[in-house]
Amino acid sequence: MTDLPVLYSFRRCPYAMRARMALLISGTAVRLREVVLRDKPEEMIASSPKATVPVLILPDGQVIDESLAIMHWALGRNDPQDWLQGSATESELIAEADGPFKDHLDRYKYPTRYENVDALEHRAGGLVFLEKLDNLLQVSGQLMGTKSTLADHAIFPFVRQFANNDRDWFDQLPLPALQQWLADHLASPLFATTMKKYPQWQSGDVEPLFGSQMPA
Repeated sequence: MTDLPVLYSFRRCPYAMRARMALLISGTAVRLREVVLRDKPEEMIASSPKATVPVLILPDGQVIDESLAIMHWALGRNDPQDWLQGSATESELIAEADGPFKDHLDRYKYPTRYENVDALEHRAGGLVFLEKLDNLLQVSGQLMGTKSTLADHAIFPFVRQFANNDRDWFDQLPLPALQQWLADHLASPLFATTMKKYPQWQSGDVEPLFGSQMPA
């Protein structure tokens, strides 16, 4: 098993979630090292000084420490459900989610971390993006068509985080297509497998095998 990649991950991190989903769907086995963010292992920091999850270390020593890059690497090896569409529209939508929407999400969820921030103002800013997603989903049920692709799985963990900050408010929004899309992804076997709990990894611990079997 020592010839398998090592993945540093944190169960509740949306970036790590989407990396794990791509590893699962591609059938890529890794040695999982579950991280506690307040107690990051020195080995992870040495491999990726920015010290954020996910971090994937390949057997040849190459380090991939961006979640989208991990997704593309895994799906480039095996993409049985055709997640990789490669369209400019898809790339732009993911960039909007990772950029402006994520900025609003952080300031809505963690307003005390920033100066002069109005959480409700940023909630309203994030809602504009949610409305855009709802309009896309009304057409065919997924963001890029009738089948879920990279965009759906790269974005929905952040929508989940936004929704959970005030679930009563989110559930009352007039965004039925978005709410159904989110509910369906959260209830999927893929997400259930992605969110399996593992104990914190510490140096010398045996690493559980993750990603060797795609969920049904």
